[in-house]
Amino acid sequence: MSFSISRFLAVLRKEFIQMRRDRITFGMMIGVPIMQLLLFGFAINSDPRHLPTLVEMADSGPVTRAVLVAMESSDYFDFRGTVTSREEGDRALRDGRANFVVLIPPGFERDVVRGLSPEILLAADASDPTATGGAVAALGGIIEAAVSQSLTGALAPGAPRAEPFTIAVHRQFNPEARTATNIVPGLLGIILSMTMVMITAVAIVRESEKGTMETLLATPVRPLEVMLGKIAPYILVGYVQTAVFLAAARVLFEVPFLGSPLAFFVGFNLYVVVNLALGFLVSTVARNQMQAMQISFFTILPSVLLSGFMFPFAGMPGWAQAIGSVIPATHFLRLTRKVLLKGAGLFDILPDMGALLVIMLVIVTVALRRYRQTLD
Repeated sequence: MSFSISRFLAVLRKEFIQMRRDRITFGMMIGVPIMQLLLFGFAINSDPRHLPTLVEMADSGPVTRAVLVAMESSDYFDFRGTVTSREEGDRALRDGRANFVVLIPPGFERDVVRGLSPEILLAADASDPTATGGAVAALGGIIEAAVSQSLTGALAPGAPRAEPFTIAVHRQFNPEARTATNIVPGLLGIILSMTMVMITAVAIVRESEKGTMETLLATPVRPLEVMLGKIAPYILVGYVQTAVFLAAARVLFEVPFLGSPLAFFVGFNLYVVVNLALGFLVSTVARNQMQAMQISFFTILPSVLLSGFMFPFAGMPGWAQAIGSVIPATHFLRLTRKVLLKGAGLFDILPDMGALLVIMLVIVTVALRRYRQTLD
């Protein structure tokens, strides 16, 4: 049979009609490339600036002021206040309130004048080497700027010295700056998000396609009971995934587990429930399994790009950080890294737990409102 233009055009017209009817798929085809373009073009920055920095001032003078001004002028450091002790500074690094803590030692100005080359300590949160690497690499130029501005007049005798003072960098939580130590804990959040959302959404939509959901809807089962009954079996799947992941992370990549197991257990369970509830919400929007997978992928993409998993969260613009703050993976990544790498306990992760709880309540409320007791 010869090729027929009329038959070809008929099939082509039929496909365009089908594409118009399947608005979700068409929206994904247009929306995903636009989202990737905007996120990679505007939100992603591998050289973050204005990193939160605290100072412990045990001495003060012209050299000290010149050092701090030079650091802030470099745009890498954004001074947010002072701490009164080393313990307070370590706590700020552990909580994520600061990326750096600068310690000016006692007698610093006097030792500079005497040519004793005193040492400034810069404690850095190295759990994400990419976030702090640029700032640490820029320290050499910052010191030169501070020297040229401060060692004049009465301090001129110190100027010829190559290093009138030094800055010692103390990398905490990941002293070797190993990428795997940062990536592997974050990968757990992405894997759980990917699997929990997708398998829940697809499983519920599959029941609707097969007609078994209609039988369920004919029973006096309430929406909350349906949601809990549907997501509970997959919590066990999350347990198995996490157990295998933690074992592999420890054996293959030597990722430590320094914090409280109880803190991790509580945070992990809350995160799993959040993602299962999100999968339930996706199932109320999708009409078939293909749409369920597409929408699930659409929710996972921001989790990968805006959560701080692949790119430093601190390097993103304000609007991108605002979007990232409503993504569950963002808070679970912080929680996991705090527990595994920073030795955090239950009290230390309360802010992240609170954020996950609020997100969960919003998702559950929207999902229950969209759930239908009768089929459309």
